[in-house]
Amino acid sequence: MKRKRKTKIIATIGPASSNYETISELFRAGADIFRLNFSHGDHQTHLDNILNIRKLEKNSGRPISILTDLQGPKLRVGSFQNSEGVILKTNSNFVLDLSKEKGSEERVSFPHPELYEHLKIGQNIYINDGHLKLKITENKNNKINTKVISPGKITNNKGVNLPDLKFTLPAITEKDESDIEFALKNNVDWIALSFVQHANDILNLKKRIDGKASVIAKLEKPSALKDLDNIIKVADGIMIARGDLGIEVPLETVPVLQKKIIRNCRRSAKPSIVATQMLESMITSPIPTRAESSDVATAVYDGADAVMLSAETAIGRFPLRTVETMNRIISEVENDAHYSNIIDLNYKKEDINSSDAIVIAAKGISSMASIKAIVTYTTSGSTTYRLAKQRPPSPILSITPSKSVARQSCLVWGVHSVINEEKIPETKIAEESAKIAIREKIAEVDDQLIITAGIPFGTVGSTNSIRLIKINKEYG
Repeated sequence: MKRKRKTKIIATIGPASSNYETISELFRAGADIFRLNFSHGDHQTHLDNILNIRKLEKNSGRPISILTDLQGPKLRVGSFQNSEGVILKTNSNFVLDLSKEKGSEERVSFPHPELYEHLKIGQNIYINDGHLKLKITENKNNKINTKVISPGKITNNKGVNLPDLKFTLPAITEKDESDIEFALKNNVDWIALSFVQHANDILNLKKRIDGKASVIAKLEKPSALKDLDNIIKVADGIMIARGDLGIEVPLETVPVLQKKIIRNCRRSAKPSIVATQMLESMITSPIPTRAESSDVATAVYDGADAVMLSAETAIGRFPLRTVETMNRIISEVENDAHYSNIIDLNYKKEDINSSDAIVIAAKGISSMASIKAIVTYTTSGSTTYRLAKQRPPSPILSITPSKSVARQSCLVWGVHSVINEEKIPETKIAEESAKIAIREKIAEVDDQLIITAGIPFGTVGSTNSIRLIKINKEYG
């Protein structure tokens, strides 16, 4: 299945989509990567989803990427007597405490005893990505009394943000340790670390997983922005988690930060993901707002590798329609005649090495000639990532012997991955490229391909050749 667009779609699996039929429909509608949110669900539920995704991968003949999202030191309230939650009104009093009893309109459990002594009168508490705002009026006897400043509905296990709190929690919790072990045992492709504060958080996780998966740094804290360059350098990918980030930093700065982060990721050939509230109204509505449609379009114009759906496909009423809608928005933007100029990236000469020069040349040729695809032969994925950061007009056909590299490349802009475990002689590279391009319905006889590879063939990190071929009849 060849996508007609280049920006990828991540769909979160949850109660609304946790079955093979729905996962298959989401994939056919345009989902390229499936996210498992470890803030919700148990290991058995996640295992069932992994098995369904791998079954779909086998049946479709296409590599499919699985992204596991660790909860991290995420703060959450407990559950309520009414499973639908309660409505908090302006200026009403509401208590957070350590009781294990289910919540009501007067109180709810906040099971984080390590934080109570650090919370002060006058500090703000935000719940559910900032939809609710409380102000602390008293903190005594493990009870935090608050006044409701911004009213709204609060439901089970909603996230809590404390931007005024000067207290650092460990980046990897005991729950995360268990989830990491489970994820690695089941061969997931990406692991996302929540609430990253500095590059060492990523290095510690990478040491823990020992190359068995790639790591995404979720940017949600102001401290991460201060160490942004180092985090991008050591992470394998970046997620702009705008829900928590928009609470921790001034809301008006988020669009500017989004553009800056995506631009910096591209310069480092690291994939970037824009996440949170992209089509949120479609949780309950069959159509998005105009503002949401524009938000998705902006992320695509910014040059993001992927855009992510969270609750929309996890608990929403219209998961399939949401993916279809996002697919249409992306396609419309990418068909804009100005799109390629908007996402073009300028480089300083000192940022370009020999491998970059090859892929820049490939992009240049594809811009001037009628090229159906740029073929990359890659062992580590490096060539593919370097080419993708150029955002060439032609699709990227990434051929690799590694199943994990093919799956991980599903996240990268413009890449169509193919697993080819057979060793290809250098003398056969043109013939095999043509056959695979035809088989994958990317090109036909008489079409032209560009081929980039490292010579000696298969050498990691040695992209040093570029070749232009025309597909002959015998290749069919």
